Amino acid sequence: MELPFAESYKIKMIEPIYRSTREQRVKWIDEAHYNLFNLRSEQVYIDLLTDSGTGAMSHKQWAALMEGDESYAGSSSYYNLKNTVKSIFGFDYFLPTHQGRAAENVLFSILVKEGDIVPGNSHFDTTKGHIEFRNAHTEDCTVDEAFDTDSYFPFKGNVDPEKLEHVLSKNKGKVKIMIVTLTCNSSGGQPVSMENLKEVRKVADKYGISVLFDSARFAENAWFIKKNEKSYNNKTIKEIVREMYSYADGMTMSAKKDGIVNIGGFIATNNQKWFEEASTFSIMYEGFLTYGGMAGRDMNALAIGLDEVTDSAYLETRISQVEYLGNKLIENGIPIQKPIGGHAVFVDAKKFLPHVPKEEFVAQTLANILYIEAGVRGVEVGTLLADRDPQTKENRYPKLELLRLAIPRRVYTNNHMDVVAAGLKNIYEQRDEIRTGLIIHKEAPIMRHFTVELYKA
Repeated sequence: MELPFAESYKIKMIEPIYRSTREQRVKWIDEAHYNLFNLRSEQVYIDLLTDSGTGAMSHKQWAALMEGDESYAGSSSYYNLKNTVKSIFGFDYFLPTHQGRAAENVLFSILVKEGDIVPGNSHFDTTKGHIEFRNAHTEDCTVDEAFDTDSYFPFKGNVDPEKLEHVLSKNKGKVKIMIVTLTCNSSGGQPVSMENLKEVRKVADKYGISVLFDSARFAENAWFIKKNEKSYNNKTIKEIVREMYSYADGMTMSAKKDGIVNIGGFIATNNQKWFEEASTFSIMYEGFLTYGGMAGRDMNALAIGLDEVTDSAYLETRISQVEYLGNKLIENGIPIQKPIGGHAVFVDAKKFLPHVPKEEFVAQTLANILYIEAGVRGVEVGTLLADRDPQTKENRYPKLELLRLAIPRRVYTNNHMDVVAAGLKNIYEQRDEIRTGLIIHKEAPIMRHFTVELYKA
């Protein structure tokens, strides 16, 4: 008999969670103006809002906290992290920041100017927000397969080289950098192949532009390369990561994902000019160059987290749990983005709730119903997140309207995933009765989904 798969860790500490009643959840979500970001954590039974900063650290990471060097300048913790970044990614220049969007803010302050065009593969919310805040524009060059949730194309995060060529040839002088997001969150946690990274590098070199990797889930991307590109089956994750980053000019990272820490981020590059110019903004926005908004203890924990996340045993456990939930949903006939991605399961809300008008925020509606049904908090990746067009002020309706169920690292068991699957199954069986959604009452001018207030249509 073949032995069953089990997690590559054992549980050492627990945190109790409260299982509320439906009546309580109906009251709480109304008080939160149907925005799940406004819920208190104790009002949530299973929290799949994000995998950012919500993972469980290892015993080695907790031990490293105690050895944190909190010196303002030149701390040993900074050099621990700097050396780890060099070892894993191959970059000599390194700037710590307090999280990923801070890294974007610092680096985009020197790289993105008004009128610029920044192509990439489905930029995520903060990335697009930082670009559009600077009166620049994004261009989505993701492969078409990404927008067909029933397609099993293995690398839906890929950049389409022809789309990229078209943008670059039509906008000469306006494109200085392009961004490749690893994995591509907005298309469903989908990976980018090594072959595609090579193709992107060739096109970028042809037009003289720089390539920046948004690296929040770089290790999960490397796992899919190892599994789905034959020439990498026998490579280690660290070997694959090192080659991936040989095709980049620099990187930003939210370490709260594949760093397996609760706070932190960084910029890394081999471009000395970028480093020197960004250093000024790093000091202005984040702190001195050797702490950049991070405590020494957190830099120590991150150095270990980057090593742990590039271990195959860890990644097999991580990806297997995401697959477990995804396969449960597929068994129940629930439409999701296929193949199952790296950090989350993405439910195709338009197919799930076909009777809710697009103007009434289909994925946000489904997210609210799931919370009421099962106490599970997911997040909308759709029209709310897409914001309004800066010129017309009209809603942008993306090709994909998704409910993201982002699974924290090393936190929940598969029993929790069973609850999520059962909740969605119950809703799916009643889907034809759901015909109205939500309407905006109040919204911010940019990145509105974080603070929006809604009411029932």
